[in-house]
Amino acid sequence: MKGNTTINRRKFLERSVLGAGGVIFSTVLIGSCTDHNIPDPNDPNQNGSFDYNVASFDPTSTQIILWTRVSPANASSQKVTLTYDIATDAGFAQIIKTEMLDASVEDDFTISVDISGLKSNTKYYYRFTITNTQVVSPVGETKTLAKAGEMDEVKLAVCSCSNYPAGLFNVYGAIAASEADVVLHLGDYIYEYGAGQYGSNPDTIALARLHKPANEILSLDDYRTRFKQYRSDPQLQLAHQKKPFICVWDDHEVANDAFKDGAQNHNQNEGSFQERKQRAIKAYHEYIGVRTLVDEKIYRSFSFGNILDLHMLDTRIIGRDKQLSYADYFTQTGLDAAAFQKDWLNPNRTILGKEQLDWLGAAIGSGKGAWQVLGQQVLMGKMYVPAELLLAIVQIVGEVDATGSASPATFKMFQKLLGELTQLKARFLANDPTLTPQDKARIQTVLPYNLDAWDGYPIEREKVYAMAKGKKLIGLAGDSHNGWYSHLNANDKSQAGLELAAPSVTSPGFEEYLGADPVSLGGFEQALALLVDDLQYLDASRRGYVMAKFSTSKIVSEWRYVASITSLTIATTVGHSETITA
Repeated sequence: MKGNTTINRRKFLERSVLGAGGVIFSTVLIGSCTDHNIPDPNDPNQNGSFDYNVASFDPTSTQIILWTRVSPANASSQKVTLTYDIATDAGFAQIIKTEMLDASVEDDFTISVDISGLKSNTKYYYRFTITNTQVVSPVGETKTLAKAGEMDEVKLAVCSCSNYPAGLFNVYGAIAASEADVVLHLGDYIYEYGAGQYGSNPDTIALARLHKPANEILSLDDYRTRFKQYRSDPQLQLAHQKKPFICVWDDHEVANDAFKDGAQNHNQNEGSFQERKQRAIKAYHEYIGVRTLVDEKIYRSFSFGNILDLHMLDTRIIGRDKQLSYADYFTQTGLDAAAFQKDWLNPNRTILGKEQLDWLGAAIGSGKGAWQVLGQQVLMGKMYVPAELLLAIVQIVGEVDATGSASPATFKMFQKLLGELTQLKARFLANDPTLTPQDKARIQTVLPYNLDAWDGYPIEREKVYAMAKGKKLIGLAGDSHNGWYSHLNANDKSQAGLELAAPSVTSPGFEEYLGADPVSLGGFEQALALLVDDLQYLDASRRGYVMAKFSTSKIVSEWRYVASITSLTIATTVGHSETITA
């Protein structure tokens, strides 16, 4: 059977019937099945290499997506016929399924095949071969999810924001060597910028990590080239080879600060945003396995037995209304708070879109796991900071973006302000009767720090909290490049859940704007945790991932940080840990 990717995906449910009686089925998501004879090994098209290793995606208790890309030796080749084997042993003595597939030029010679009818809580090994040749891929390892009662603990490695020019992917190497059952990648798997743009630093050239192509990526070929560059990284390859991934995109897989109709990093001379988005989505599906009927709709759920239900969301592309910007509300006399609040609290503004929001409500409501977990891109916890501190941060960011660094006077002003507000908040918490109304106003007049996160969509956030009432809700987030732990408190002061937010793989955090001095950064971390009511922990400068170990009775979460991203090492330290009881 041969056909295009769209038809394969549309027909997915019709053709993906779970195996019974030991029968293993497959559905080709990218590529096509072959129905011809075994190809001639002397055919010049039957020659190439597996330069991008192998990967597995979207595990369930009975299914797994296997992936590879072949690099044809013949530049004019239209297809290369591959064979995959999946086995229960590393030596492939017990092969349970083998099949021929065509990797075609239409899909950039990538293959994604969904295997169903597998045994739950079982480790599998797989490989690809250029059919009827001796060219064999590395052996991949993967595992199906457990059913209820088959596992006492689920270990999830949570990561995001891997900017290639910013440094080495040591975090991926650490994840590959970790005890994680599954890797959750919450977006910004690639970045769209050109060489020398965001993420580049004094080490980029020495580390040979300039972006390819050199331009900001716009065409389908550009996006494919960028994916191939990222997937050429040995540590990312190893993580994919050793662990199954569950992924969602964020904005940089398309363009910075994307929403459903546009993006900050897309302008008119770059053509149609909708066409650019479709090109980006096609490349994403070629290189990232996602089990979905419609390419644009990647929200989906995973059941980890009776321990947790994982709901992977798209807070970025499919439903998000354009972000608000404080710049649009400044007048000659300052911030027009009334106009801002009217728009900010508009009940019709959405980050998920109605269809996805309705789906999420049903998914949480029907979830049988002890924990209902949201795997999504942006911070959900309220980051409401004192208004004058927010304005000072905006000033620093503006100066750094304009000149490369903030002035000493600005830093001095910022440190002084931070100290004043911290002292006022400490006195307030101690019920100091000498605080004046003006003092209290300085710490109680707060604004949301990041309008690109859930803070910019507060009404819909309350709707999600209401959906999860009576459930044990855990939010997982990426995007911010820093490690966070927050209480998810509703407007009525009740606690709706908790949030574990992962630091970045390489993308710079607050140190990009506040400098790398550990004393100053430590003071900022402590001050922000004091000033922001719902924030419990912040790491403002280190790169790493979250290891979250779930059981029915508790979660043990560790924020793990690598020692460096400028020299090769997978050494990690636990910067913070939290034990959450059911």
